[in-house]
Amino acid sequence: MAILIKNIKELLQVRETNITKLSGSEMATLPSLKNAWLLLEGKIITGYGTMDTCPQVADAELIDATGKTVLPTWCDSHTHLVYAGNREQEFVDRINGLSYEEIANRGGGILNSAKRLNEATEDELYEQSRLRLEEVMRLGTGAIEIKSGYGLTVDGELKMLRVIKRLRENYNVAVKATFLGAHAFPTAYKENHTGYIDLIINEMLPAIAKENLADYIDAFCETGYFSVEETERIMEAGLNYGLPAKIHVNQFNAIDGIAACVKYNAISVDHLEVLTDADIEALKNSITMPVALPTCSFFISIPYTPARQMLNAGLPLAIATDYNPGTTPSGNMNLVVATACIKMKMTPEEAINAATINGAYAMGLSHTHGSITTGKAASVIITKPVNSYYELPYSFGTNLIDTVIIAGKKV
Repeated sequence: MAILIKNIKELLQVRETNITKLSGSEMATLPSLKNAWLLLEGKIITGYGTMDTCPQVADAELIDATGKTVLPTWCDSHTHLVYAGNREQEFVDRINGLSYEEIANRGGGILNSAKRLNEATEDELYEQSRLRLEEVMRLGTGAIEIKSGYGLTVDGELKMLRVIKRLRENYNVAVKATFLGAHAFPTAYKENHTGYIDLIINEMLPAIAKENLADYIDAFCETGYFSVEETERIMEAGLNYGLPAKIHVNQFNAIDGIAACVKYNAISVDHLEVLTDADIEALKNSITMPVALPTCSFFISIPYTPARQMLNAGLPLAIATDYNPGTTPSGNMNLVVATACIKMKMTPEEAINAATINGAYAMGLSHTHGSITTGKAASVIITKPVNSYYELPYSFGTNLIDTVIIAGKKV
């Protein structure tokens, strides 16, 4: 079934060539067409242009987008959407003055989620996660990365990755799966880091590879979690199974983890709330995409990734939700874009580029998602009538989405 969207006030992120990512000053430009049309046939974009060239398409569903903006769906390259229950008590604990580290030391944080996850059945976990995925699709997310990491046991990690696989099979949204067994050290291995990393490498990875459950490997490279040396061992093991790295790094401390990730050709380094000049130098001329998670900073009141410093240095930047039960219980990419503008001083153009084409790059989907390009996925957002796309971050508390189409089907 073809869909012809006509009379579009402004069609955003129009790119004739399949650009894979944008860096530095390139991110300030957001190419668009005014008074435009867009043709979606099956699961792909097959044409676009200005209304004076609008074709007649037999049997196409017509959508009149008068006064509306159309843009590619959001590409959320960092989530922990599959989890059991929530951690609302920790939200109150933080209000009462406890830090992230203090909550973790009391048995909260990642270990709290791991306990809940291992008590849930796979079907229970799928049902909870399915509802979250449907919600973010309605909010405009058309491609999403989902991590494991709340199992911290062979069975728990496999359960999470099987749920992610079921979500991928049952929904039109593009899903990438990341194995994050190295999220935290389970209590039983608190004093035996080598033993747990051996479990990841010798038992978890072979089982994951056997069922083809992951696209990437991840680790929480941070003081009190996985050291740079431990993270390197995990990245190397992942590459042996064909899993490039996407690494949590520099959330609270700069420990030279970024240089290690670049050395191992990580596709992305995520968080980066703390960043040194040496980190920026390490990222220059690399294939690694820096990823900021602004609503995590908003929710737990930590510094924001220094976007202006990075862009001024010529680096690319993507933004994502970090959707998880402890530090960012929201998968709303519209809020992420707004927060990037309000708190990180990114322009709307930079933020939208970071949330579309650069987000696609950060999960290996540049060839199919992130821009209005012939042959890419027929996944678009149609806004309500707006004065301009500046309203998207400006009216941060208003849902300005009218229609979401993912892989050629309305959500």
